[in-house]
Amino acid sequence: MPQVLVAGFWGLVAGAALVAGALVGYLLRVPRRVVASVMAFGSGVLLSAVSFELIAEAHAQGGLLPTALGAACGAAVYTGANVLLARRGARHRKRSGDHQPSESEQAGSGTAIALGALLDGVPESMVIGTSLLGGGAVSVVTVAAVFISNVPEGLSSAAGMRQAGRGARYVFGLWGGIAVVSALAAMFGYGVLGGAPAGLIAGITALAAGAILAMVTDTMIPEAFEDAHLLIGLITVAGFLVAFGLSQLEG
Repeated sequence: MPQVLVAGFWGLVAGAALVAGALVGYLLRVPRRVVASVMAFGSGVLLSAVSFELIAEAHAQGGLLPTALGAACGAAVYTGANVLLARRGARHRKRSGDHQPSESEQAGSGTAIALGALLDGVPESMVIGTSLLGGGAVSVVTVAAVFISNVPEGLSSAAGMRQAGRGARYVFGLWGGIAVVSALAAMFGYGVLGGAPAGLIAGITALAAGAILAMVTDTMIPEAFEDAHLLIGLITVAGFLVAFGLSQLEG
């Protein structure tokens, strides 16, 4: 199978976790403390992946300057786009409670939430594709980190969408579409950047890392600590260590 299709397959696998999480969050009434715990675990996983996979890989390929510039640009672009979407009703798109506005409360918020979900998912999927550029297998840690973190994202967001009165067609159409876009983004990461210099690939990897880090702190951690309980910090560290352990096994 061509490597670009392999990249698309793994991007789709990781994106499908959003649909799985959405099914649970929309069809079942998951206790808020359970949602917070799962989101904390996913946050820890992504923080570890950003640290030990993406930033470390970018630094090894291109050095400090491209890594720092890429991460800063990724965070700035994500934050700027997120500010614009937040003003249109997508600020709490990953929240499971009654934070999300309904369409009647804020017209256009459904579209903004959809664009916000797209904004959150593309950087994660691109790095799945770029992990194949060395000619080897896909990074198991990257795929696992994105998959594990996507489950609580889909769960929490779908629960919030149901609370805001959005129907099943909207919810599952959104997350199914994002899963397909995840596959395309992974294919883009492999196919378009395949012949790029190492410094550029490092910068793109770091850019995705900066965007993911900004997303975690802006949308996932607030939900994780919305109903914080005494074990929430331990659960976050557990997620961090699981991803770190996978990176060591892969290495």
